[in-house]
Amino acid sequence: MKPFPLRDPIAHIVWKSDRLLVLDQRLLPRKIKYVACRTAAEVAEAIRSMALRGAPLIGVAAAYGMALAARRGPQELARAGLFLRRARPTAVNLMHAVDAMIQASRACGKEDLARGLARAAVRFHESDLEFNRRMAALGASLLKKGSRIMTHCNAGALATAGLGTAVGVIRYAHHLGKVAHVYPCETRPYLQGSRLTLWELMQAGVPSTLVTDNMAAHVMKTCGIDAVVVGSDRIAANADVCNKIGTYGLAILARYHSIPFYVVAPTTTVDLATPDGSRIPIEERSAAEVLTIFGRPIAPRGAQAHHFAFDVTPHELVTAIVTERGIVSPANGPNLKKVIG
Repeated sequence: MKPFPLRDPIAHIVWKSDRLLVLDQRLLPRKIKYVACRTAAEVAEAIRSMALRGAPLIGVAAAYGMALAARRGPQELARAGLFLRRARPTAVNLMHAVDAMIQASRACGKEDLARGLARAAVRFHESDLEFNRRMAALGASLLKKGSRIMTHCNAGALATAGLGTAVGVIRYAHHLGKVAHVYPCETRPYLQGSRLTLWELMQAGVPSTLVTDNMAAHVMKTCGIDAVVVGSDRIAANADVCNKIGTYGLAILARYHSIPFYVVAPTTTVDLATPDGSRIPIEERSAAEVLTIFGRPIAPRGAQAHHFAFDVTPHELVTAIVTERGIVSPANGPNLKKVIG
């Protein structure tokens, strides 16, 4: 068996000491182009505009954003932390990254601040890579040979420092010969499933077929889906799971069809300060992103639209949560606390 790669061949975030290069995911799969961020404000804008996305990767980028702010002095750190936190309010990894960098700054002298935070950001980056490796192995152990898997949004290499959370599990399981086919949902309105996840799976040689979001129930019923595997942007203390809009619906469908519903996320996605999913702030983005596709209108002029970016899946609908520290099953608050320590 060939060795399993821990990194994607296409670098999607690159640290250059004085700038952060970010693969512009808004252009994929049509074009590969990098955005250069030289300040924390530019990193925050890359996050806000979704040039990069995915909770773990947002956290890594925020850590580098704080390192860039440190080059301008200690007073810039607090200001940078504020606008980085506001860039995507639902992704708790971002908050953890900012807090980690502020904590690291307290151990640095004034002369060493920029260098010390750059090292801390690199460590934060490398830790996510290791988390991906552990989650891939643990998650793959839950899948049977010949599995047909449904996934949603993009929880792959483009969302993390490594090969992904949910998609990392799928790719490792495929490496072990356990995956027969994968069905990514297209994930309106940003199409992360069709533009990003399908692209990653095809690049890795994983057999896959795109389905529209409204096909999910029919595909579960007729295509023999064995598991639904998704990522998460925030997990509350009671194990409620916040993820890309549409995840809650898939969990309900999976329960009806007696299909295991697995969530894969590092412990940096767990927010013990939030007691349950009702307390998680749900980002609402511009209606224009729903009313257009690639800049072209798809609704009547003057139409209104909701654009909730996330929804919350009650923990009762989650079969297991896979973290780098272990598997939480059944998914509930006490079991979550036992695993993350």
